Amino acid sequence: MTRTLAVANQKGGVGKTTTSVNLAASLAEFGVSVLLVDMDPQANATAGAGVNRTAESPTAYHWLLGYCSFDESCCSANGGYTIIPSSGDLTAAELALLNAPDRNFRLSRRMRESPGFEYTIIDCPPSLNVLTVNALNAASGVLVPMQCEYLALEGLSALLSTVDGVRRSGNRNLELDGIVRTMYDPRNSLSREVSRQLFDHFRDAVYRTVIPRNVKLAEAPSHGLPGLLYDSRAKGSVAYRALAREMIEKHRNRNAAGLEKEHA
Repeated sequence: MTRTLAVANQKGGVGKTTTSVNLAASLAEFGVSVLLVDMDPQANATAGAGVNRTAESPTAYHWLLGYCSFDESCCSANGGYTIIPSSGDLTAAELALLNAPDRNFRLSRRMRESPGFEYTIIDCPPSLNVLTVNALNAASGVLVPMQCEYLALEGLSALLSTVDGVRRSGNRNLELDGIVRTMYDPRNSLSREVSRQLFDHFRDAVYRTVIPRNVKLAEAPSHGLPGLLYDSRAKGSVAYRALAREMIEKHRNRNAAGLEKEHA
């Protein structure tokens, strides 16, 4: 079964792109076929994947608006996965879609060209705009990276309201895949308290793996590498491998439970 995960958080600076890139590379290391779609005009995931673009290179902008095919827009990333790169042109795509009749569903329609990856990860912009709504309509689940602080809890509440709205307006299969605690410091009492509240309110939706603050993870994008290729033994690299392992197991168990229910 294929899974499409929109990595989203309306609050910036929470490790959204770091999670997208390092999760894609970690899943690929486990032998899973992965597509990363960079839907953020800042193109940080594209830079972190080590994609060497020229001014003429097709990007998510050209693919989304139908100027090129899927095969023409995608390329190999450092880390063993496939990426559809981004650029600042995506801001123009956002404007172009505002008056399009399929403005909220263009990405899901374009993704039907995909040859069928086991995981598709969509790195969303840090705002609720038409690109994010497109990602949510194309996804089967939302993965929310968040820091354990009170303002982040408020942002999470707003995001979940958006998810409910998208579910009601067209993508009935959209679900909260999980919450990933990023930049986590267990010595911080506020982090521990917010973490406890997350488990109280969301229980199994919270991934057990936590991503610590890690200098190597912060350095890796400047070298065009995911953390596990930049320094495979760094705490951040180890954590993202653990997250990928936990995710694969979680989805495998969920698939098995679904099959049992069908045959009951």
